[in-house]
Amino acid sequence: MKLFDGGRAPNPRRVRVFLTEKGLEVPLVPVDMGALEHREQPVSSRNPLQRLPVLELDDGTVITESVAICRYFEELHPEPALFGRGALGKALVEMWQRRMELNLLNCVSAAFRHVHPAMKEWEIPQIPEWGEANKLKTVEFLKFLDDELANREFVAGDAYSIADITGLIAIQFMKPARIKVPEDCVNVLRWHQAISSRPSAAA
Repeated sequence: MKLFDGGRAPNPRRVRVFLTEKGLEVPLVPVDMGALEHREQPVSSRNPLQRLPVLELDDGTVITESVAICRYFEELHPEPALFGRGALGKALVEMWQRRMELNLLNCVSAAFRHVHPAMKEWEIPQIPEWGEANKLKTVEFLKFLDDELANREFVAGDAYSIADITGLIAIQFMKPARIKVPEDCVNVLRWHQAISSRPSAAA
């Protein structure tokens, strides 16, 4: 088994944080995305979409997409449960994971890819207006999230989950995307400080 890893890129980091929370070690194959190594044969032959991370199992089976990789390890190693417990718990984690991905991480990513000068050769066409629009969408969702976090410790309830991991990565990615958490989002700031203090946050 080996995990083709993209360093500080958001989706590879999601998997590394997840594995750290699980206490699992998987051999990593570093891929320099800055040098466009994810477009070369070792990655593209396993994932024609040329995206990371990519998990290759001992029998050669390939799993792509960060949440799918995390789900695989959750099934093999159910403790600690990071996808929820029971029918309701799992549904709530799935709901919030989707919300955090679609309304936060994806918006931050779009802002970065369509505005940052370093992405001009990656995001074709680069549409600055779309990037700026996603900055506004990000802030709007953070205000919604702030209200939700007023009465609970974690995004999907009382337990840390993959929804928190997605949120952690998204907010960290806001720095290069040049987006700030509004100062009045005190619950988001409290939650982010708490999950950032977990050892896994540095993975």
